[in-house]
Amino acid sequence: QVQVMESGGGLVQARGSLRLSCTVSGMRFDRSWMGWLRQVPGKEREGVSCISRSGEESYLGESVKGQFTIFRENVKKILYLQKNNLKPEDTAMYCGATGLSGGKCLEPDVYNYRGQGTQVSVSS
Repeated sequence: QVQVMESGGGLVQARGSLRLSCTVSGMRFDRSWMGWLRQVPGKEREGVSCISRSGEESYLGESVKGQFTIFRENVKKILYLQKNNLKPEDTAMYCGATGLSGGKCLEPDVYNYRGQGTQVSVSS
């Protein structure tokens, strides 16, 4: 059974930083493209960032370019999302995802496995 687990969320002031982490059990970590998704109640899930199996190729959503960085350490089997200059509108539940089934990696519904998420709240 594949499990995706995130950590690192919390409450932070605007312009602050956070680093989210994501681990996967039940499947080989470097077998799949991975992504970060976020969701706010009442809004559609949004693809924030995604990264190739090796980590050499990555993409960011338009709303977070210049602000977030995605990277992975396959030896440690950890996916990261470094978030800088946080804004109140970045408040959301952030979920790690793996098992890309096809389609563009920033699309939120192309992953077979997704964690329950870690809450990030940014105060103004």
